[in-house]
Amino acid sequence: MQLHYIANAGAVSTSGRTIAVIDPSDGQPFDEIQRGTPEDIDAAVRAARHCFDSVFSRMAPAERGRLLARLSARIAEHADELAALEQRDCGKPTRQARADVQALVRYFEFYAGACDKLHGETIPYQDGYSVLTWREPHGVTGHIVPWNYPMQIFGRCVGAALAAGNVCVVKPAEDACLSLLRVAQLAADVGFPAGALNIVTGYGHEVGDALARHPGVQHISFTGSPRIGTLIQQAAAERHCPVTLELGGKSPQIVFADADLDAAVPAIINAIVQNAGQTCSAGSRLLVEASLYESLLERLATAFEGLRVGPAAMDLDVGPLIRQTQQQRVWDFLSDAQAAGIPMVAQGTVVDEAPQAGFYQAPTLLRDVPPEHRLAQEEVFGPVLAAMPFGDEQHAVQLANATRFGLVAGVWTRDGARQLRMARAVASGQVFINNYGAGGGVELPFGGIKSSGHGREKGFEALYGFTTLKTVAIRHG
Repeated sequence: MQLHYIANAGAVSTSGRTIAVIDPSDGQPFDEIQRGTPEDIDAAVRAARHCFDSVFSRMAPAERGRLLARLSARIAEHADELAALEQRDCGKPTRQARADVQALVRYFEFYAGACDKLHGETIPYQDGYSVLTWREPHGVTGHIVPWNYPMQIFGRCVGAALAAGNVCVVKPAEDACLSLLRVAQLAADVGFPAGALNIVTGYGHEVGDALARHPGVQHISFTGSPRIGTLIQQAAAERHCPVTLELGGKSPQIVFADADLDAAVPAIINAIVQNAGQTCSAGSRLLVEASLYESLLERLATAFEGLRVGPAAMDLDVGPLIRQTQQQRVWDFLSDAQAAGIPMVAQGTVVDEAPQAGFYQAPTLLRDVPPEHRLAQEEVFGPVLAAMPFGDEQHAVQLANATRFGLVAGVWTRDGARQLRMARAVASGQVFINNYGAGGGVELPFGGIKSSGHGREKGFEALYGFTTLKTVAIRHG
């Protein structure tokens, strides 16, 4: 049984209740986590505040950097253990789980080097004044981490928050806690002071809500759905607490007739089947220039039919979805598509070895999806690719921007002028030209516009969100 991790020690929930941990590959429980309460959140926030006031706020930035560097190295030493936890907890194929660990290593490595480089400025002003700015940490930051990439998202928000001098209270998704609880233990092992990093597990409507509303939390970062993001903002707004929100997307892959298909096709497939399509930045809409449409769909159909789905430990192209309700959500979208007469071009195969109780979904390619259909408007969060043709560049932009989301876009064309025009015209927080995702890019600011959220994580830009700016004006005559 897993415990909360508060002030460098395990803690039983005040509720006295637990939540079963389910293996998505076979649908069976294999562990338990604590069902947290607002009282548990309060204990974690108080521990964090004490740490900040007594130790962390007084620590030199270079020393914080050394702590983060030691944690990065310790995570690397425990890479196999963490990947195994993530694989069983989340249903990730072995390659994906290992890649997530390496991303976590890189996040802490990157932010370790940034701790002593977060500088203020001097501002030229009136004669007789010297004016400067300081960047100061918020204090206690709250982090609500989703289940699809727990280690990666933990790294990008908690790593930046700690680097900026904050202390953290983390509420993981109830479906994906194990790796983060272990990382918190590793942080204590390498010397993080008690209270610098606290993990409270449980349900969002109980402990997530309590964290968002807690008066001792000075900043909230949340990755999840627009609906829950709205609730987080409303709770934080009651006390004017700043928030960083990443709320998903319906990201387009825009393929022009002059595209290099040898490069585009593997990227298009990976962008929708990685993590079983449970990715905020999944390239879930495929917009193809009309003259290329039929030939590209034929090529993609062959590739989709070769995709295999199975238990995480088999390390196939696609693992299971996280839970039964997510599987049902994908089925509902596909049922709606069938009812609307949307043609299915191709599907992958769930292997015979996959347990019947596992949460599997074959990757599915659909064509001629109407732009107004929910398949073109809403996140499926599964391996379902919706294809549609466009006539010209203006039409491509119109389709690309025709959702409430704006997180990521991919553009495939050899025309340099068109590349720049599309990068400017597409309403999105990130635009990738002749690639998709740039290999993860820890250094690259990430976030959305419109209903995809606001604020930026990753890269140096994230540090600004986890600090406040203080202006100091000195009059010296």
